[in-house]
Amino acid sequence: MPSSQRRGFLAAVALVLPLLVAATPAVSAKEEPKIDVSGGLTQPVFSYADAIREHVRVQSPVDSDGDGKRDLVRVDIIRPKESGAGLKVPVIMHESPYYDKPGAGFENDRKTYDANGNLTKFPLFYDNYFVPRGYAFVSVDMIGTRLSEGCPTSGGKSDVLGGKAVIDWLNGRATAIDDKGAPVKASWTTGRTGMIGHSGEGALAIGVAGTGVRGLETIVPLAGPSSWYDLWRAGGTLTDVKRGQEWWATETDEDPDEKCAAVHRRMNEGSDDATGDYNAYWRELDYRNGPISNARDVHASVFAVMGTQDRNVMGNQFSEWWAKLPRSVQRKAWVTQYGHLDPFWARRDVWVNTLHQWFDHELMGVPNDIMRQPRADVQLGPDRWITQADWPARTRTLTLRPQQDGTLGRKPSTGTGTYLDTRQTETAMADNPATANPNRLAYLTPPLDTPTRLSGTPSVSLRLKLDKPTANLGVMLVDYGTDTRINYDDMGANPPRAYGFKFLDTKDCLGQGTTDDDGCYHKTADNTVTSDFHVVTRGIIDAQNRTSLSRTTPLTPGKPYQITWNTLPQDYEFKAGHRLGLILTGTNANLTATPDVEPGTGAKVTIDLAGTSISLPLVTGTAGGR
Repeated sequence: MPSSQRRGFLAAVALVLPLLVAATPAVSAKEEPKIDVSGGLTQPVFSYADAIREHVRVQSPVDSDGDGKRDLVRVDIIRPKESGAGLKVPVIMHESPYYDKPGAGFENDRKTYDANGNLTKFPLFYDNYFVPRGYAFVSVDMIGTRLSEGCPTSGGKSDVLGGKAVIDWLNGRATAIDDKGAPVKASWTTGRTGMIGHSGEGALAIGVAGTGVRGLETIVPLAGPSSWYDLWRAGGTLTDVKRGQEWWATETDEDPDEKCAAVHRRMNEGSDDATGDYNAYWRELDYRNGPISNARDVHASVFAVMGTQDRNVMGNQFSEWWAKLPRSVQRKAWVTQYGHLDPFWARRDVWVNTLHQWFDHELMGVPNDIMRQPRADVQLGPDRWITQADWPARTRTLTLRPQQDGTLGRKPSTGTGTYLDTRQTETAMADNPATANPNRLAYLTPPLDTPTRLSGTPSVSLRLKLDKPTANLGVMLVDYGTDTRINYDDMGANPPRAYGFKFLDTKDCLGQGTTDDDGCYHKTADNTVTSDFHVVTRGIIDAQNRTSLSRTTPLTPGKPYQITWNTLPQDYEFKAGHRLGLILTGTNANLTATPDVEPGTGAKVTIDLAGTSISLPLVTGTAGGR
């Protein structure tokens, strides 16, 4: 909905809401509850236990498995019983590829069914919390998963258009049937829908929003990819397993059919692991500027979450899509220091309250103050959050240059340095920066006089020569100074603490529940560690992709080149007394795929310091002397 229409809608609601909704109604035995708003929030006046539970199959416009029939999408619904007697309710929609495996959320929730095929257990807390407040909750099995027909395509056309078909059905533009094949209409809803989801679920929300579908009023993508190329690639290097698209499709489908083999072959051919290049296959899976989903076509409002230490869905998935959204799109963001995280598992009370305000405003038209609050919540460290008008913050650019003596400063530089492109961990490359290491070059600023905060995307420019046709060029920006920080290095824990949090032994319950679906989940706490240094951000590029991600161009050994690229985005404060470090290295073992896929080229990299620099978008502070 355009901003002018949105303002008109909210103004109309503000006029009629007092007439339709009592602020604190006293419900008599003969009076059915109505949506109750108090203090700018909907109140839990509807019975979760008595809610209507049903399921339908929505006809999609695609035939992903090539069986000659359009795929049917399984949709599980829970809504207040009063919506069966004339009350029109909006929809919170959670479309997921994870209901088969591994399960939804960090406790791996699965669906359970009664004898009629209706859900007795809806994964996650959205149903428990929002249905009593007057919402319908719609749980959608992505095409090719759980009880939906077809084949998963790892972000492809059918994944996106299957979700869009459900929005169309909720707004009277698509067909759904029950188990007997009889048509079913969604006559109980206003059609106003919000999509929410984490990781691949967030990608579905982004993808569907980019179709411009009417009726999708808001999306809440939590660490969701906006480009499937960037999910498996960084600067032309492979960042995860070989044949990642097929792997993801089979990981989300508990019983992959032989009929999907052809789909998997097309994935493997199209993804072109041999070069790592961006091509027509990847463009179809690009929701920033693709032919199926495009950021410029987003009309829904956006409440997005990015983890700046996410090694799975890296921060540029958020920042580049965010920058391409039309200026008319209402938006809000949380930018965290966590990894691949849904904030329900980190800052639960604040998150649920903020999400409640957001959905009430965007789907119910409740005139609360959510849009008057600062647009961005930014985490600077454990239990340290600030708010600001937008993200990134207003900044100035500071350019620092590596010096021959190992320092990092603002003055011009001379000299050269060399290292080898070998596969190394970030810890090995950042540790002991004063010690010579043939696999890296390290440069540090003097201790900072004042706190120095960066917000946005740094860039690095290297003037270099290689002794081979290519090398993986890696860079890290490091905070040197002892501090307590969120820990990302414990992958063996449950959940993997690379996400930055840990489970506690206690649980809390949200909303209303039943014996089968209690809405209770483990409480959590930040997983912290005291360390002497911290890798703030990093970047990598295959030198052959220096001019284009779509074309591989080998270098001429011994010839000088200027290669410039961006690191991952970040919002971080270096404390006074700490030092900024620039590490130049080769293949980053924490960022690239397994050794058999990205072993390092062994190339010798010679750096001309006079043409080498890093540019930092700073909010406060200075670095590198004068």
